[in-house]
Amino acid sequence: MAEPMMIDLKALLLEREDCDAGTVQQIRNALAQGGAQYRTLRDVTEVIKKKLESASGAAAKRWHLKLGTASFFLGYTADAVENLKHAEGPLASYYLGRALASRQDYDEALKAFEKAEKLGYTASQVQLQRAGIFRQKGDAAQARSLLGKLEQQSSHNAEYHFQLAGCALAEGERGKAVASLERAVELDPGHTGALFQLAHANDLAGNDDDAIQYYERCLKHPPVHVGTLKNLGVLYEDHEKYDKAEECYRRVLAADPTDEQARLFHKDALASKNMYYSPEDEHAFSRFSQVLEIPVTDFELSVRSRNCLKKMNIKTLGDLTRVSEQQLLSSKNFGETSLGEIKEMLSSKGLHIGQSLEEGAQNDMRFRPQAALSEQEQAVLNKPVSELNLSVRARKCMNRLGINTLGDLVQRTADELLESKNFGMTSLSEVREKLAQYGLSLRGD
Repeated sequence: MAEPMMIDLKALLLEREDCDAGTVQQIRNALAQGGAQYRTLRDVTEVIKKKLESASGAAAKRWHLKLGTASFFLGYTADAVENLKHAEGPLASYYLGRALASRQDYDEALKAFEKAEKLGYTASQVQLQRAGIFRQKGDAAQARSLLGKLEQQSSHNAEYHFQLAGCALAEGERGKAVASLERAVELDPGHTGALFQLAHANDLAGNDDDAIQYYERCLKHPPVHVGTLKNLGVLYEDHEKYDKAEECYRRVLAADPTDEQARLFHKDALASKNMYYSPEDEHAFSRFSQVLEIPVTDFELSVRSRNCLKKMNIKTLGDLTRVSEQQLLSSKNFGETSLGEIKEMLSSKGLHIGQSLEEGAQNDMRFRPQAALSEQEQAVLNKPVSELNLSVRARKCMNRLGINTLGDLVQRTADELLESKNFGMTSLSEVREKLAQYGLSLRGD
């Protein structure tokens, strides 16, 4: 079977005078072909910019329309907004509304959509975009009201089902949302928004293979959201596809060179490509980790020592390597005799108290006697870590380490978190900042 002919973007945008809905669809189709089409479209936009320098009147407005729509699908929304404001017609107003909405400038987006409808753009499409804006502004009732008037679109319009899914998600009906998203993709296999939401849902559920598949499909149907590239990059790293991860972050930086998170992710991916793997080191580390996980209840301890460790929430030998002698002695009824008993127990496994601590005293709330914690402090520590609203990368680290509550998190040192796969300085800074909002910090900070 012969390969489909590549769409000639230069002829489409530089040689043809008109720019209409058909032109926009051809731009999307061209970018979906992949290969060098993105680079070609970027080159074409540079030519259009030069033509605008000497154009005026109606000709200038047409060049602004072409440049604005091309910029929108390349993901350069700031350029899209600037140029579409100088263009005319229903198409310009509609895509201006979409560009403004993607920048969360909802009030101006509503004005642009109103103008697009007055100029003759398809009313149902405009109303669906309005519903999306109301939903994003937190007015789910208004969004539902608009969708209720468009039920006839359910038989053929993917955008209708996408907006319906958004309302279901806002109302906590995840099952209904996924069903609507799947229907949207069934009607339009290239609906980027629906593909992204399905990818995100699978990502959250830990279905990495399905998530990657949906994110990869997103890439073929612009405009591509930055979140798609970042989330896909993280998944690629999880599966040791560092070349692909690097490419994702490189594309984010091409669109926004000031994105520091993407820059650090890109740096991490590059470094991961050159990491050396030693089976011997891993085996030794695995054996050491197993020793650290041995429960203290496996040893014959006195009742006093056992009760003190229980009150301090010390469950394993590893816990004892993360606490100082002074912290143990500060516990009620824990004296030198108990301390000697603990030292002997650790020594039998080649360990000692405080072995995992950095030099200097460590003030860890975890090892304060429970009686010293107020009810308010205990309530904060019992909060689920999900309340921190962490990024995908940081959230995956929490899952890998079995960190479920803020109390679990503050038990960890920065070094312990950094040892987790794909957890770098960007994620560490994020975790520290989120904890600080609760007046907490990592152990050793």
